[in-house]
Amino acid sequence: MYKIQTLNKISAIGLDKLPRDLYEVASEINNADAILVRSADMHEMALPETVKAVARAGAGTNNIPCDKLAEKGIVVFNTPGANANAVKELVILALLLSSRPAVNANKWVNTELAGKGDEIASLAEKGKSKFVGPELKGKTLGVIGLGAIGAMVANTALALGMNVIGYDPFLSVKAALSLDRNVKIVETLDGIYTKSDYITVHVPQTNETKGMINASAIKVMKDGVRIINLARGGLVNNADMLAAIKSGKVAAHVTDFADESLLNNEKVVCLPHLGASTPEAEDNCAVMAVKELRDFLETGAIVNSVNFPKATIDEAIPANGTRLCIAHKNVPNMIANFTSVLGNAGFNISGMIDQNRNEIAYAILDVDGRVSDDALASLKSIDGVINVRPIFA
Repeated sequence: MYKIQTLNKISAIGLDKLPRDLYEVASEINNADAILVRSADMHEMALPETVKAVARAGAGTNNIPCDKLAEKGIVVFNTPGANANAVKELVILALLLSSRPAVNANKWVNTELAGKGDEIASLAEKGKSKFVGPELKGKTLGVIGLGAIGAMVANTALALGMNVIGYDPFLSVKAALSLDRNVKIVETLDGIYTKSDYITVHVPQTNETKGMINASAIKVMKDGVRIINLARGGLVNNADMLAAIKSGKVAAHVTDFADESLLNNEKVVCLPHLGASTPEAEDNCAVMAVKELRDFLETGAIVNSVNFPKATIDEAIPANGTRLCIAHKNVPNMIANFTSVLGNAGFNISGMIDQNRNEIAYAILDVDGRVSDDALASLKSIDGVINVRPIFA
């Protein structure tokens, strides 16, 4: 019986994918094998030694200490693409809101026209000139980051009649194939900044990307640029953004990350992190996160981890055999040590894979027969091994 702890409300459609004869699921549970999380901050959370994996029902993992958990052999999963359509739709709304000041117009109608009775229609006609904004058609959209969300935004913007340019130094084959052929790829960020009427950012927050939209970046942008950030709040330097808005360099900013400094500015639309807030996205993320956990716990497979390498074996665990899942440091002679221990204990290895990601590596070994406790202890004692988890057929 596997124990799953939920730190946030997780879609029932996802949780229903956990067979109750194999899984116990609760928000309060002792000695959890894995954790399902959405937005709960795990950085100061003390995890029991039984935890083997964490799955976030969403794409970003800033609320999870991924590197720290990797050092303990705890795999962290996310769900890339599961909420892509929801975010894409909000980006399109953000583009429209950055152009057409509908939010401010609505505020004006509700405050200035309230109680005017029969005069409302004529007053509205007189006042509407305050809320003129440009059309999207024919304008250039720069998309920074062409993953699942960025590619969908680019394709949809083309359908709206925009010219679209994109930048992504890590563009995957899958993402490239999903892009409309009319999306033009540029080689540098300056290629986006100097040519775009609208810019939307779709990259993770890392040491390299934090604060990337700052004074120096804005300086080379077109005058009157409109900037959308529904990816991560830390990507934009808010002080520099406000200065650029005050000067007129930036015409509008739409962000999904409310901050005190950004509130009550008529050129800024702040949303309360609504990107994936659709029932469909929550269901999709939960289903994907649960599948990742099940595959890992039941077969040792790792797919969509942010701190461990991808590693899968297509074959089933040998009949009456053992699948060994070994997290270890990415150093020489580890496989030789594993095979030596198992060979000396009289066990035959029928299948094996070993993959690495930076300083962390992960091996899956299929072994004929049930590996003994002594052999498991010997494997765990090898210098460089982080943890060893047997899955018995």
